[in-house]
Amino acid sequence: MGLRPDTRGIVLDLGQIEAFVQVAQHRSFSKAADSLFLTQPSVTARIQSLERDLGEALFERNGRGVRLTEMGSAFLPYARRTLKALQEGRDAIEGMRNLDIGALKLGSALTVSTYVLPKILRKYCSAYPGVEVSVHTGRSEHVLQMVLNDDVHCALERTVHHPDVTTVPLYEDDLVLVAAPSHRLARNRQATIEEVGREPLILYDKGSSYNQLIQGVFRQHGIVPHTLMELDTIEATKKMVEEGLGVAMVPKVSTEREFEQGTLAAVGITNASMPRRQISLIFRKNRKHTRAVSAFFTLMAELYGVAIPESALSGAA
Repeated sequence: MGLRPDTRGIVLDLGQIEAFVQVAQHRSFSKAADSLFLTQPSVTARIQSLERDLGEALFERNGRGVRLTEMGSAFLPYARRTLKALQEGRDAIEGMRNLDIGALKLGSALTVSTYVLPKILRKYCSAYPGVEVSVHTGRSEHVLQMVLNDDVHCALERTVHHPDVTTVPLYEDDLVLVAAPSHRLARNRQATIEEVGREPLILYDKGSSYNQLIQGVFRQHGIVPHTLMELDTIEATKKMVEEGLGVAMVPKVSTEREFEQGTLAAVGITNASMPRRQISLIFRKNRKHTRAVSAFFTLMAELYGVAIPESALSGAA
C-alpha cells in the first residue's frame, strides 16, 4: 500500500467502523451491506477508506469470501468497543428522556436469579413496562467480571470487595437443613451435627461457595460427612431429599414452596451454627447511570431498606 500515513490525529468515520464490524462478523461484504441497509459498493468504499486512513489492509479477499488480516483482528475489539460505547451513550440519553424506553442489564448469581430476582423484577417491570430487562447469570467470580467489563449495569450476588465496585449489602442468605417429613430427624425437628454427619448427605454444585460453606460446617466439628451424591442444581437436590434418599443443606430462599406444600421439613441443628452468605447489589464506581438503572437502585433501596449512594441515584425518575 506504499508509504504508511501518519495515523496520529486521524478521525475515523463512524460509518467506516460500522461497516468494518459487520463485514468481520458476516465475513461477507454483501451480507454486511444487507445488515446496514446499504449497497455493497458503499460498504466496499467505506472499508477501502478505512484501510487508507489506517494504512493497513484489514481484510483478505478470496473466492469464498473475506477474512480478517492480522491487523484487522487486532483492530476488531477496539472497533466493537467504540460501537458499544456509542450505543451506551445513546441509551443514556434515551433513558434520561423517558422511562417508557430504556434498558436494564442485570448480572445475578444462579440462586438469586431463581429464587429472589423474579419477585423483584415483577415489581420493576410492572412499574416500568417499557424498559427492556435482560438477566445474565453465572458464578460469583463470573458475575463480578460482567460488572467490571460493563457487560451488565449492576448485579446481585454474594458480597465481594473490589476497588472498582460499589457493594451494597441486601440480605443474609441462610442455609437450612432439610429432610423428608417422614424422616426421623424431621419428626424430631432437631439433631446434633454428629447425627447429621451419619445421615446420607446430598450435596450440589461442587464448585460453588455453598458447597464450601457446607463442607466447612462439618470440618469445624471434625466430622467427615457421609456424602451420598453430588448434583448440579438445588432443585435436583430437593427432589432427592423429598424422596427420602438423604438430607441436605440448602438456601432457605429456595425452600419456600416446599415448606408451604409440606414436601420438605426444616431440621434445627442444636450444636452448630448454620452458615450463611451475604447477598449484595454491586455496580461499577464512578459510572453515570440511566434512569432505568437508577430506578432499579431505588426499588432495591425500598425493598431492603438499604442506602444507595446518592451519586448512583442521580438519574432516577
